[in-house]
Amino acid sequence: MTAKPFSFGRVIVYGVLLVAAFFFLAPLYVMVVTSLKDAEEIRTGNLLSLPGSINFEAWSLAWSSACTGVDCRGLQPYFMNSVIMAVPAVLFSTAWGALNGYVLSMWKFRGSEVLFGFLLFGVFMPFQVVLLPMSQVLGYLGLSSSIVGLILVHCLAGMAGTTLFFRNYYTAIPRELVNAARIDGAGFFRIFWRIVIPMSTPILMVTLIWQFTNIWNDFLFGVAFSGADSKPVTVGLNNMANTTSSVKSYNVDMAAAIIAGLPTMLVYVLAGQYFVKGLTAGAVKG
Repeated sequence: MTAKPFSFGRVIVYGVLLVAAFFFLAPLYVMVVTSLKDAEEIRTGNLLSLPGSINFEAWSLAWSSACTGVDCRGLQPYFMNSVIMAVPAVLFSTAWGALNGYVLSMWKFRGSEVLFGFLLFGVFMPFQVVLLPMSQVLGYLGLSSSIVGLILVHCLAGMAGTTLFFRNYYTAIPRELVNAARIDGAGFFRIFWRIVIPMSTPILMVTLIWQFTNIWNDFLFGVAFSGADSKPVTVGLNNMANTTSSVKSYNVDMAAAIIAGLPTMLVYVLAGQYFVKGLTAGAVKG
């Protein structure tokens, strides 16, 4: 096996990628090193310098005792609210989109293409447009300022995107498989569970990661529809960062920001390869 010859173009490409990676990771580096410093070291030291000694006190304060307004319980209750909200919202919106995509691609009916066109409006519509009508609907259902209300909002907001993903993916599945199952007597749901779902692993991973990232990082719906006991972690982080005190605790704010973003970072680290494979397997193919 011979080594690849030296290429000046290859060096340029890797150099550009390294520079881009440096600028992309520099804010994360600043956040990590700042969170490990004490207040004195932050005031007297350099922004990019490594901490003299590793100190996790800021992390402990950010998690359990930092103040967000008059509430001094840290990010822990907000973090748990996000977990309780994100998990069912991701699962429900993904299942809903899979079923919609299955119907719109394999069980077409009169007007199905028109319906799909209207669903596409939901992908490009600014969410600010639906704040007022959504708040009225939640009030009518008695779900205002509750985690259940947030779950419903995220399911509805994500339905258009998940439907688009699954519908475009399912159009590539050979229709002969579905037709053969129909001849053998399989019905609507049996074909879905026995044939379509086992072939949907790539797009399922794409949609789960996509939905989890969008729902976990959402701030607009969280601040608009949550109550005092149902605020997600993004709202808690914002309140913590804007809470005034005699001395600004940058290390605590940085630790809190990392804690808030840690689940999505872990998802991409552990399942990022499946996300890329799912996209190349036809997740965005029309």
